[in-house]
Amino acid sequence: MGHMHHFSAGWVSPVLAYAMACVGSALGLRCTVRALAATGRARRNWLLTASVAIGSGIWTMHFIGMLGFGVTGTPIRYDVPRTVLSLLVAMAVVGAGVFAVGHGQARLRSLLLGGLGTGVGVAAMHYLGMAAMRLHGHVTYDPALVALSVLIAVAAATAALWAALSVRGAVGAAVASVVMGLAVTSMHYTAMAAVRIRLAPSRAPLPGVTPMEFIFPLTVVLGSFLFLTVAFVALSPTAQERAASASAQSLREAELPASL
Repeated sequence: MGHMHHFSAGWVSPVLAYAMACVGSALGLRCTVRALAATGRARRNWLLTASVAIGSGIWTMHFIGMLGFGVTGTPIRYDVPRTVLSLLVAMAVVGAGVFAVGHGQARLRSLLLGGLGTGVGVAAMHYLGMAAMRLHGHVTYDPALVALSVLIAVAAATAALWAALSVRGAVGAAVASVVMGLAVTSMHYTAMAAVRIRLAPSRAPLPGVTPMEFIFPLTVVLGSFLFLTVAFVALSPTAQERAASASAQSLREAELPASL
């Protein structure tokens, strides 16, 4: 069995990974709340933004965590197409969960379906990302810990969606993002605890790229996207603010002739 170490970069990688999970979750959950206050094309666009935000947030969290992962006795490479596929699948499956919440008629059923979809999206991204890993050996998993990791993802994603939809204001948003970030991070390290590696020593070059050649630059790009989108969402007016602004404008226009 290969000896694995998950924190070769110290506590920097897990702390930064958790922070990115929280940022992606906060953005995605706030976009979901904005979507519920909108209609038509605006609702669809907010839900799409939420899907991209949560999907890219959990993907960034996973691979920042993997920057600290190593196995004694073998280098590690990543298959580029499968790595990109894990990102797209995360967005798609999380999107299905988010759209279930955004368009569902029955609140409880929509929340449960949304939590299931979002949690399964987190798990799918993780295990597809692991399938992209190349090393001199064979990777297997402890089935009980795999099941536990999926359960953690689904349960905490459901709790985060409930908090985002039920608890209003900045405190509710912060609680929801912390819960969701904790869900993603806990799921990641539980799933990593399920990994078993049987080494097959070889001098043959491994296919794929190193984390610093591909994953790190893509992580920086996605992280920048998340922070810029957070700023946009924070600065853009809500539906209530637009309605209040329109009402105030109408009052000013109605008062103008009287003043003349």
